[in-house]
Formats: sequence, structure tokens, C-alpha cells
Amino acid sequence: LKDQFDNLDKHTQWGIDFLEKYAKFVKERIEIEQNYAKQLRNLVKKYCPKRSPKDEEPRFTSCIAFFNILNELNDYAGQREVVAEEMGHRVYGELMRYSHDLKTERKMHLQEGRKAQQYLDMCWKQMDNSKKKFERECREAEKAQQSYERLDNDTNATKADVEKAKQQLNLRTHMADENKNEYAAQLQNFNGEQHKHYYIVIPQIYKQLQEMDERRTIKLSECYKGFADSERKVIPIISKCLEGMILAAKSVDEHRDSQLVIDCFKSGFEPPGDFPFEDYSQNIYRTISDGTISTPKQEGMRIDSKTTVGKAKGKLWLFGKKPKPQSPPLTPTSLYTSSTPNGSQYPIFSIEPVHYFMSDIKTGKPRIPSFRSLKRGYFYLQGPALEDFSHLPPEQRRKKLQQRIDELNRELQKETDQKDALIKMKDVYEKNPQMGDPSSLQPKLTETMSNMDRLRMEIHKNEAWLSEVEGKVAARSDRRHSSDINHLVTQGRESPEGSYTDDANQEVRGPTQQHAHPNEFDDEFEDDDPLPAIGHCKAIYPFDGHNEGTLAMKEGEILYIIEEDKGDGWTRARRHNGEEGYVPTSYIDVTLNSKGA
Repeated sequence: LKDQFDNLDKHTQWGIDFLEKYAKFVKERIEIEQNYAKQLRNLVKKYCPKRSPKDEEPRFTSCIAFFNILNELNDYAGQREVVAEEMGHRVYGELMRYSHDLKTERKMHLQEGRKAQQYLDMCWKQMDNSKKKFERECREAEKAQQSYERLDNDTNATKADVEKAKQQLNLRTHMADENKNEYAAQLQNFNGEQHKHYYIVIPQIYKQLQEMDERRTIKLSECYKGFADSERKVIPIISKCLEGMILAAKSVDEHRDSQLVIDCFKSGFEPPGDFPFEDYSQNIYRTISDGTISTPKQEGMRIDSKTTVGKAKGKLWLFGKKPKPQSPPLTPTSLYTSSTPNGSQYPIFSIEPVHYFMSDIKTGKPRIPSFRSLKRGYFYLQGPALEDFSHLPPEQRRKKLQQRIDELNRELQKETDQKDALIKMKDVYEKNPQMGDPSSLQPKLTETMSNMDRLRMEIHKNEAWLSEVEGKVAARSDRRHSSDINHLVTQGRESPEGSYTDDANQEVRGPTQQHAHPNEFDDEFEDDDPLPAIGHCKAIYPFDGHNEGTLAMKEGEILYIIEEDKGDGWTRARRHNGEEGYVPTSYIDVTLNSKGA
């Protein structure tokens, strides 16, 4: 039985080793799947088209099919990652956890078996010791009996010697009887423990080891199945990926690709005509004037070409005296370059492109106000994020303000709850002074009240901004509608200075305006006379005015209003010293004059 216990020890250890061996196999398979998926993704990334959105090269069906195959292959790589993740979670992780539990359980069962064996060995030693002691006492009693019989039969022995030998015999016999009883008790105890050991304890331990080993086998079976299920779950999606590749292959159309090539390289030129016959025999037959094959039209063609060149030169308008057409087309050259009298070109930025790009935003307005609005919009977009979110479009600004108001309301509710809790605690302290000092809560209560006032001010300020945004949306639509009507009613031609005139001769632009230097761009649109004040305003909040074109102001400062808000959240103002700039409309309290209103 002891040998069988050792065999079971070796077998259970082998089972755990085999379980860990399979777990290692699954781990290596996971690494293979992960590396395979990574290599597939790198392959797809390597061969994916790296074209910018502006690239308009022909899209051949073979190229489109290849790109679709790359996308399907990328999805296939994703499914390999799913397989690796499923194996790692369902198989490898479960195996490692079960292996740890299995080792703990096996160690516990083996310790119980060893303890049972040690207890049985201890009982056997006690029984063996009592047996040996009983055997020794029996031999001593036999010796005492032989000595008594010898003295009793000896006639020369004295009565005292015989009596002493008899007493020694009685003592040894009594000790032998006691050892006999002890040996019998130890033997009975050992037999009982041995029966219990081999019929109850050890079979129970063996049964537990057997159940443990069977559970290990079942767990291996489940992991084998999970290993296969991880692969089988993704087979439908992998099949779809492969079907997508097949469909991509079937979508290749050679006729369409050929037509794309034709459309791409089709020039539209007609094939060259036949070469004329050149008769070099005219010098020989000078007397013949008729019937000679010649090409008299070449001279006419040469004259026509010279005339064409002359016309082309006439279209250059070197000195910039060309009258402006009714609707001049906008070309890259007219937008960004200008010609000098010596034929060179340098980049400029004229009023025409600004008015052209702003026509959809502010139609029917003079060009200089349109440029100012464009300049203000530039700072509106490029400036740093403001507290009232005026750098955002109206709808986004409204959402941001609503979000902030909701957050401030939540914070205010928290502060209100904290204030109520402090007041209740203060009342408890006043009624029960032994629980605490009521005055110790006053600083915290004061701080909470201050926070509540600050939050209420912030909420009020943001609600004012929100109502301003919601009110300006309707005003902006009305203003745009009226602007469109004015644009339809306005007649005549627009001069470079931004005024309208019906005289085409007044629209001829001089060389100075045509060839303005780029550094004079801002000065070209500035008014010579300052704009009249249409009202005044008071700064509610301070504004730093770091951006170009803006005007810094302090809280409570009084400024003149020279241009109202056009719907973009900015108002043009002027200080007493003549400094002008744009300030946020939500930062000021505007009061317009009766005439301006």
C-alpha cells in the first residue's frame, strides 16, 4: 500500500505536468496567432494606397479590387486577433488558474495520506515496544521460577533463601502479567487503527486523488473543445472575408479599365493631315505658270500667325489700363499675382477675391465692411478660447454654455446640500454643546455661502450669454434675409473703393492701386476719416485683447460704439484717445443713440 501511495503521488504529479505542458502549447499558439495578425496588418499597411484626398488619378477596377482585398485581409487579421484573445481568456487563463488550484489540492491530499501513515507507524511502534517488554518480563519470570525450583529442591539451601526466591518469582510473574495486559491493549489498538487506516482513511484519500485526477482530465477535455471553438467561432466571419475577396476579384472589369485609360489619355486632337506635294521643278520650268502644284496658302498662314501674335500682345494690358468687365472671372492669376510694366509678377491680395469669398456671408454690403468682417472672423477663429465661447459657432457655443450651466447647477446643488447639512449640524451642536462647538462650523458655512454666491453669479452670467446666443440666431437670419433683398435691389457697378457707380470710366484702376505692395494691404482698406460714434458702452467684464484687431478694456471702462455687432459676437469700439478695435459684445452694456437706434 505504501508503494501504491508513492505511485499515486507520481501519477498526480505527471497529470499536473501534462496540464502545464498543454498550457504552454496554447500560449505558444496564441503568440503565433498574434504575430500572424500583426504581420498581416503590417502587410496591409505597407500596400495600402497613400494618396491624398486631392489626388484624382483614375480608379481602375483592378486597383479597387486590390484595395478591397486589402480591407478584407485587414478584417481577417482582426479575426486572428479575436482567436488569440479567445484562446488566452478561455483556454490558457483557465488552465493556469486550474493548475494552481490542482497543485494546492494535491498537496493537501498527500499531506493527509502521510499523516495517516505516520500515525499508523506510531501505533505499530507502541505495540512493538509493549510486545518486546512483555517478552523480556516473561523470560525474567522463567529465570526466577527456575531459581526457585532449584533452591527448593536443594537440601542445603536455607529457608530464607527459598523464601526470597519465592518472593522474586511472585514479583516477576506479576510484572509479566502487567506487561501482558499492556501488550494486549496496544495490540488491540494497533489492529483497530490499522483496519481504520486501510479500510477508511487511505481509501478515502485515494478516492479524493482519483476525483481530482478525473476533474483534471475533464478540464483538459473542455480546454480541447474551447481551443477548437475559438477557431470555429470566427469561421463564418473569415468565410465572409474570403467571399469578399472573391467578389472583389469578380468585380474586375477589363473593358472599364480600358475605357478609363482612354478617358485619361484622350487628347482630342485630330490626326495630322497629308503632307502637301512640294514641287522643286519650278526653277526649271519658269515659263510654266499654270498646272504647277504649290502651297500658296503658307504665306497667308504666316501672316495670320503674326496677326495672332500681335493680338495676343494686345491682350496683355501692360500698364493696367484695361476697364474692369461687368463680371470678371476669378482665376488663380487674378487672385494672387499682378503684372508690372516690365513684365514681372509679384503676389498681391486685391479686394476682388475678398469680396468674392465673402459674397455668400455678407451679400449686398460694400467691400470695405466685408473685409472688416472677414478680418474680425479671422480673429474670431484664430483667437484663444474665450470664457463665453464666442470663438465657437453659434450652435456649438449654445451647447457649451448649456453644458456649463448644467455643471454649475450641479455644483450649486452640492453646495446647497452641504449648507443644509452644516446648518443642521450647527443646530445639533447648539442643542447639545457636548457634541461640538457651533462656532467651529461658521468658517465652513461662510465659505459655502460664498461659493453659492459665486456659482449663482456664474450661472446668471452664462444664462445671459445663452439668451444672447439664442436671440441672435433669429436676428442673424432676419439680417441675412434683408441683406439678400438689398443685394437683389442694388444696381450698377462696384468701384475698387467699395462704392457703387454707373460710370464705367470711373472704374479704371490706376497703376498705384493695381500694383500695391503686400505690406500696404491693411492700409488700403482703412478709412481716412474716423467713423462717427453711434452710441457708447460700459465694460461689464475685463478683456485682455491679445489678438490683433481687438481692443483691451477694463471693467467699468466707457467706450464709444462706432459699429454694431453684425451677428458674430464682436462690436467695434473706440477709446477717448482714438484707439479702435473689436470687443466681445457679451462683455459690454451697449447704449445706442436715438439716431443710431
